[in-house]
Amino acid sequence: MRLIKQSFERDGSGFVTLFPEESEDMWYAYNLIRPNDLLRASAIRRVTTESATGSTSSTRVHTTLTIRVASLDFDPQSSQLHVSGRIAEETKFTKVGQYHTLDLELQRNFTLEKDGDEAWDSVARGIIKEACDPVKSADVWAVVMQEGLANLAVLTGARTVLRQRIEVSIPRKRGGRAGDHDKGLEKFFQTTLETLLRQIDLNESKPILLASPGFTASSFQKFILDTAIRTGNKALMAQKANFVVVHSSSGHLHSLNEILQSPEVTARLKDTQYAREGKLMDDFMALLRKDDGRAWYGPNEVEKAVERGAVGRGGGVLLISNALFRAQDVAIRRRWVRLTDKVRDVEGGEVRTLSSEHESGKRLDGLGGIAAILTYPLDDLDEEETEAEINNADSNGVET
Repeated sequence: MRLIKQSFERDGSGFVTLFPEESEDMWYAYNLIRPNDLLRASAIRRVTTESATGSTSSTRVHTTLTIRVASLDFDPQSSQLHVSGRIAEETKFTKVGQYHTLDLELQRNFTLEKDGDEAWDSVARGIIKEACDPVKSADVWAVVMQEGLANLAVLTGARTVLRQRIEVSIPRKRGGRAGDHDKGLEKFFQTTLETLLRQIDLNESKPILLASPGFTASSFQKFILDTAIRTGNKALMAQKANFVVVHSSSGHLHSLNEILQSPEVTARLKDTQYAREGKLMDDFMALLRKDDGRAWYGPNEVEKAVERGAVGRGGGVLLISNALFRAQDVAIRRRWVRLTDKVRDVEGGEVRTLSSEHESGKRLDGLGGIAAILTYPLDDLDEEETEAEINNADSNGVET
């Protein structure tokens, strides 16, 4: 993403003009655009005109429209973003109040305007900074497989995207039919390799994880290199150092979580956002199992820990899912923005916003979307809530 222009007022209102350059930028735009924002972008509009004789004709015209955002639709597979709303500025072809859906496109500017107090809050500005960072974490390709099944996925700084699922029937080894099994396995490897080559750019040097139970992944790596030699594909042969073979319990995509914890993978991916987020969740879960009062999750429990200064300097970490910042209710969004601001700016703790499109973010979503590693133990934060509810019920004359 390229930042073209920005202007922010003291009250938090303002606008930004961005130029999306790659599909990943649409994910950032999806997290940045909120209902009631003003969005200005190029559009194609069908216009009906009437002649002097009363006949009508319909044509498609290219124009620029500004809409008041009502809803967003993001397709994670194709990285297409559709934003719907009512037209906010009259043009030659449209009137205010008419409905339109803008399809944001790569290599075309769009301008996003937010009005109202704290509209451009710290989270929104952080998304712009991350999206426009030229040194974003490199992509990692992964082929999670078992005999007859392969899941081809790409891991970016913000998402895990399943690009292709490959299934090929392989005959079992029975009696003297071992040859049928070998032919089926070769066909499976060939199909998987062809699919992989359609997805990756051989001129780039990025890690390619090959994971499976047993020896399927290592056999696939040998097949790739043998094919490169046989066909004289020097670009494919040059990728040899990027292949990382690792064990997994299955060929399904959910095995990525255990794959990324293996020593050989963490050594290669230690500087990527995905690996850092995964390690933080592992550290949190380890503390939670110890049950020593240093790991808490859930909105109320974490807020209490922050209020008591336990998520600050000296090891305090707030883990929060970016899904919470997509809340359509402005008050709910501000609740989480102010919490992150307090931890980072007042308490001096670390704030990590995890992507709900990564395995680590999905694990966090399963815990309510928010968790914290405390600088010192606190006990019974959940029980305090129960006592407060009981006291409140007693004061209202409610029997418990």
